[in-house]
Amino acid sequence: MKTMEGKKVLITGGLGFIGSNLARKCVKLGAKVTIFDCLDPRSGGNLYNIADIAESVQVSYHNILDFDQVSQVVPEKDIIFSCASSTSHAFSMREPWIDSDVNSKGVINLLEAVRRFNQKAKFVHLGTSTQLGKLSYQPADEKHPEFPTDIYSANKSVSEKYTLIYSKAFNICSTVIRLSNVFGPRACIHSSEFTFNNYFIGLALQGKNITVYGDGRQIRNVLYVDDAVSAMVLAAQSKASKGEVFFAVGDEHFSVAEIAEATVKHLGKGTVIYVDWPIGKKATDVGDAILSNKKIKDLLGWTQETNLESGFAQTKAYYENCLKEYLR
Repeated sequence: MKTMEGKKVLITGGLGFIGSNLARKCVKLGAKVTIFDCLDPRSGGNLYNIADIAESVQVSYHNILDFDQVSQVVPEKDIIFSCASSTSHAFSMREPWIDSDVNSKGVINLLEAVRRFNQKAKFVHLGTSTQLGKLSYQPADEKHPEFPTDIYSANKSVSEKYTLIYSKAFNICSTVIRLSNVFGPRACIHSSEFTFNNYFIGLALQGKNITVYGDGRQIRNVLYVDDAVSAMVLAAQSKASKGEVFFAVGDEHFSVAEIAEATVKHLGKGTVIYVDWPIGKKATDVGDAILSNKKIKDLLGWTQETNLESGFAQTKAYYENCLKEYLR
């Protein structure tokens, strides 16, 4: 991975899980980092996430829905990472207008600011594997059709298309990195509104039982956060990534039951309890989600470096001394 010495980097949603880990990596590589975040509690932002790098970053406490504020931080940046989003699938079904504002309009604000004030910037946007919906073939690759089953996933699909449109129409150097169930330090672990496997981690660290719907046989992909961050940085540094979409996903796939059992084994003292699906919940479940990471390996040279067991070990070590900061 190349140095980022002297590069001016903007990270929207930089106080959140992935954004804060990305900020630490960019600082380590020598970048001058600006974090743009409104600390919306529905998105999992946490000031403690940057406690160790607070003196090395600049924080702008504003909302991506405010175009004027966005326009003030976009100029002169070399790299812009679009990490800000409303991340809850369930919340998006309850409040579709809010989800649409953040996950669609907010991204348009960023892209339009880039078009008007900084077309030379590299723009890396985070997508999600769930925007595919139920898979018609497996392993799914970047050419798989998209039929999302919830509002969050639909809006992430739309914002991805905005990113690609701006890349082609205005010659902006844009890339989309689709992620799937990222876990690790600095995640929002106190609520089921966020990624299911990080909620499992929070329960296990408290010695509580983990509840799995049905038999938990549906297959998922999980990825340690450092590997997700390395994919984003590589995309920002590569000329070959312009206008491209990549799945940054792990090499192995696990059932939800296997993930739950492994979480208890490595992080907690509780047990896994299997219950019937709640009414309406199964309708938005995508079933098995087996994904291919061949493209990002071939084009960017990315590799997964942390397996599930090692990721759990590092996650446990992080939260041991600061768990209370993530249970509020």
